[in-house]
Amino acid sequence: MSKPDKPQWIRIAEQFEQSGLTQREFAQQHELRLSTLQSWIYRRRRQVAALAAPPVRLLPVEVATLRAPPVASMELLTVGGVRVRFQVGTDVDYVAQLVGVLGRASC
Repeated sequence: MSKPDKPQWIRIAEQFEQSGLTQREFAQQHELRLSTLQSWIYRRRRQVAALAAPPVRLLPVEVATLRAPPVASMELLTVGGVRVRFQVGTDVDYVAQLVGVLGRASC
């Protein structure tokens, strides 16, 4: 078999996906190097996955300046809807760990 170009390799990878054979069997039957076939199968799968992924949607954000609250506390609302209130000056690592634990618990 002559050396395939990129479009031919994509077709070969598609043929493999439909063949039901192992990569080794397919490579042997078509007289291809297994490592090269594996590389093109990987590229094709990555390409198909990228096309199937939903597009990233960016939303506009408006940042407003707020006055500091009269009470020296802060409030955090997690994605799961958990509201955490803590005093200003609380250890940041502690808050991060707490939010992480709450995030895992709500899954």
